[in-house]
Order: sequence, then C-alpha cells, then structure tokens
Amino acid sequence: MSASAPITQDVHTIPRKLPDGPINLVGLTRARMREVLIEHGTPEKQAKMRVGQIWQWIYQWGVRDFEAMTNLAKAYRVQLAQTFVIELPQVVTRQVSEDGTRKYLVRIAGGHEVEIVYIPEEGRGTLCVSSQVGCTLTCSFCHTGTQKLVRNLTAAEIIGQVMVARDDLEEWPEIGAPKDETRLLSNIVLMGMGEPLYNFENVRDAMKIAMDPEGIQLSRRRITLSTSGVVPEIARTAQEIGCQLAVSFHATTDEVRDKLVPINKKWNIEALLDALRSYPKVSNSERITFEYVMLNGVNDSDEDARRLVRLIEGIPAKINLIPFNEWPGAPYKRSSNNRIRAFADIIYKAGYASPIRTPRGEDIMAACGQLKSATERARKSRKEINAEAGLT
Repeated sequence: MSASAPITQDVHTIPRKLPDGPINLVGLTRARMREVLIEHGTPEKQAKMRVGQIWQWIYQWGVRDFEAMTNLAKAYRVQLAQTFVIELPQVVTRQVSEDGTRKYLVRIAGGHEVEIVYIPEEGRGTLCVSSQVGCTLTCSFCHTGTQKLVRNLTAAEIIGQVMVARDDLEEWPEIGAPKDETRLLSNIVLMGMGEPLYNFENVRDAMKIAMDPEGIQLSRRRITLSTSGVVPEIARTAQEIGCQLAVSFHATTDEVRDKLVPINKKWNIEALLDALRSYPKVSNSERITFEYVMLNGVNDSDEDARRLVRLIEGIPAKINLIPFNEWPGAPYKRSSNNRIRAFADIIYKAGYASPIRTPRGEDIMAACGQLKSATERARKSRKEINAEAGLT
C-alpha cells in the first residue's frame, strides 16, 4: 500500500442529518456550515459573516439556544431554530475519582455509548477523547480492545465530548468578561476508545474546530493524537491536523508486538519507525511520544530497555512508561515499581525523558486501557454469569 493511499474500514459513520430532521451545526467545518446556511435561506453574500457569528456563539460562548444569539436579527434566529439544532452527546453517568479524575459515559445517535475522561493536574487539565465506538485493534492488554468496533464517531460527536466536559467544568467564558487565560481544560489527547487514524476525516474536522482562534482556541501543541501505528496516515496527521503525535509502542520485537498490538502484523516496527523518522513535525521542540505499557515479564527487561533505545535512535522522542492498569480478566500483571524504575533509568541515561505515568482514576475504571462503555461491560458480565451457570 502506498503512503498516500487512504485507509478505510468496513465501518459506518452516521450522517449529520436524519431524514427530514433538523441539521446539527456542531461538528460542521466553516465551509460546510456556510453551505448549509445558504441551502436553507441565508443570502450568499451574508453567509460568511453569519458563519462567523454563529461559530463564536457555539464554540466561544457555549450557547445552544439560537434565541440567545443577540447580534442576529430576531427573524433570522427564528429561521435558524426551525432548521438547525446545536446538539451534544447526552451524559448518562458522571463519576468522580478520589484523585479528582472525572469519567463521563455519554450516549450518541443509535443509542451507542462512549467514555470520556478528564484528568485535572496542577495548572492544567487533560481531556481524553474517544474517536470510535469500540475498537478494531484488539490490543491484548487493553480493556477497550475487548469491545467490538461498532462505528466511527462523527466530528460532532468528537468535538461534542470537549463541549460536554467544558459544560461540566463550567468553563465557558462569560460574554463581555475580561479574557481569562487560565484553562481547566487545557489539553486534549485522542487516547480514548478507538484508533483515531481509522477515523481520520472526522478526527481532523473536530480538532480543527478545537483549534479555531474564534472558538475553543486550543493550540495545536495542546492536542496529542495517539495511534497504534496506522503507518500510511501518519504523515497526513502532520499535514492536515498539525498536532502532537504519540505512538502506542509497547514492545521492542515484532514477536512480542504482534501479540500486544496486532496491527504490527500489517505495519511492523521497522515500517512504523521509518514513518516516524520522516514525520514532518518531528523536532527537538516537538518530540514524538512513545507510550510503553509496563507488563510484568513480557516487555519490561533491561534488554528491552536497551533495545528500545537502539530502535528510536535519531528520533526526537520521549518515552512515557505506563504502569499496566489491570481490569477484570486481564491476561497480564503490572511490572513492579522497582522494575519500572530500573527500566526508566536505562532510558534516562541514554538521553531520553522517561516519565513514569501516575495511574489516575483507577477506582472508577478511567485509567489508560480501561475504558469500555458500561452497557458493553454489563453485557460481557451477563455472558460470563450465564457461562458459569452452564446456560450457554
């Protein structure tokens, strides 16, 4: 497959508009919003200005009611309300961990559910966003990977997760108030449910909205996309999104990575590293993050650490070491603290930053690799119960 070939999956993304239903303006690009406004009666000469006004109301001020958009004529507001909606995913449950981490289960079109996690830190806050319902990658250490892929999320459902969190954090600025640079939600990581690069266009459009200077206004350096290694789409990420890149690496030999991250059978370590070396954005100031989950007796030896250093030679990088977050039925155990520290020390002495991630939200199953919608989790539990009772 050529590097420019589009990556597709046999999954479906629902349309923005249901038959004869209102059109959701959330998730539309500026160009598409202009088109639909013109299609529904906005004079073409006014359309660009109207897009700018509506855009600011939705994404800068968090307004959902057309009637509140007071710089639009009253008759035009009525016209908008007859044709359009401003609709977000519906919050089903909200859990707060002992460490302040928040996990939201949200329902989207079709009755499907996805999870979002907000992680508060000193002077900042990171939102972990999902890009698919379920996941196709079946990484053996990841709870999300045990939930079958249902469909891609739309751009509206992806940026909607950001808006849901801002609602809960009460972070929409007050109209007319002095600008406040303090951000409770300062960073986005596309590390939730799904593989973002298998839903490229919707992820791209949603992140362009997040970065728009007249809306949510997040810097591209505040957005990190994590991929398991969809090699042909990696360069496109730099060109069309421009965000930071993280790679779910997790092993230093193809034999082990084939088991942990099965996409490695399609694009192996050598192919992945070749793509990363030529990543257009990579530099000392914009390093690639290698995510490496620490699994006891699987990938955590001193030799693994030394091999990792050799593999990434020449790539400006940092290595995030992630203590394995266990989940019911998981086939692995977390490496010991001493083993993780010894591994980190080898990497650090080789000249790479090697922070050990502090597990967050474990008590509410919100940590890395633990996300799985509650209905899917419950469904699996019922199957297990039936199996134990001899009913299957």
